[in-house]
Amino acid sequence: MKTLNALACGLFVTAFAASCTSTKEATSGLDPEKFNDEVCVVYNYETESFENDSTNAKKVALYTLKNANGMQVSITNFGGRIVSILVPNKDGEMVDVACGFDNVKDYYPWNHATDYGSSVGRYANRINGGQFVVGTDTIQLDKNNGVDLDGDGKNDPLHSLHGGFTGWQYKVYDVVEATENSLKLHIATNDVEDNKFPGNVDVNIVFNLTDDNAIEITYDGTTDKETIMNLTNHTYFNLSGDLNNTIEESLLMVNADAYTVADNTYMPTGEVKNVAGTVFDFRSAKKIGTHFAEKNPEIEAAGGGYDHNWCLNTAGDETQVCVTLSDPRSGIKMDMYTNEPGVQCYTANFQDGSCTGKGGVVYQKHCAICLESQKYPDSPNKWQMEGWGEKCNPFISPEKPYHSYCKYAFSVEK
Repeated sequence: MKTLNALACGLFVTAFAASCTSTKEATSGLDPEKFNDEVCVVYNYETESFENDSTNAKKVALYTLKNANGMQVSITNFGGRIVSILVPNKDGEMVDVACGFDNVKDYYPWNHATDYGSSVGRYANRINGGQFVVGTDTIQLDKNNGVDLDGDGKNDPLHSLHGGFTGWQYKVYDVVEATENSLKLHIATNDVEDNKFPGNVDVNIVFNLTDDNAIEITYDGTTDKETIMNLTNHTYFNLSGDLNNTIEESLLMVNADAYTVADNTYMPTGEVKNVAGTVFDFRSAKKIGTHFAEKNPEIEAAGGGYDHNWCLNTAGDETQVCVTLSDPRSGIKMDMYTNEPGVQCYTANFQDGSCTGKGGVVYQKHCAICLESQKYPDSPNKWQMEGWGEKCNPFISPEKPYHSYCKYAFSVEK
């Protein structure tokens, strides 16, 4: 009989109030008191619902990074989530460019099952059928993602997404160190806590806010046995200067000659296709919503927007720009860099007005875009296919630790 996964919260940690914790006077308007709580999210397989295991609850809080230019990034250790990003617009005004909530309880999955701003693990994106092979063992993960294939109005469970029902976006990270401009988070989990992923893993995630207005995120992990790992950040970006706007008018450039074709369940087929002549050609900047009205089958299959992986030309070179996002309404520009081979561009196709975020903003369809550095989706099963290769190999071991890097660099175009 399946039982409540009461181990999902792992080790005890003391979350401390550091000097960088935001105050009520912070420009973001966030009240840190609304982020002080204790929680342990578990999933009850019998009732198919999320619950709070108060016995193993851990403290959560809000931490705000600041730089010399007045830029601020607020992060909660619940899910390692970026709550807000304050950057200057072309008029010198500080505006928030990240969707999220102003109360940590709104991030709990029994209130809103969202990935807003989260540090996703143990495996970001989808794994086909929730299965992969390690050595001679076939691993079966949670199937927490799917589509309505039989027309009964309910999504059929098909794939594992973002680590399963209790992926790391719903775990409380240990706060190792918090300074004025950096935050180091830690998580240590085992196969029971991670929905049957093999191995005990130990991961540090460091957020660093530089004085040239860049957010650097570094992920480092170790394991005691062969397993898979693919970590990313799931911030919903809207650079327009007003989170009430959609991102259809925002400009996007993706430095990629190819993308991975997906089927009607958002699962890559294995084909790597050239973007030339397709709705996926963003090698020159254009409006994100350029092709939304065309009823393109691949866009329609993804919910009326993009939820696809681009195969980056940067080939792991973290010094080259892989994505540029900008918005002429605010003048804000963001360049993305990563050592990963792919980026998932998701245009908030399934936001439907049911979530009310910071400042009472109702998050609508296409309210934001997520730019997730990653191995290609389903790499555990496809990394050896043509066009994929070693760069997509997600397997780590005691001799082969995990390392990933991503940077979002902000500037202003006047």
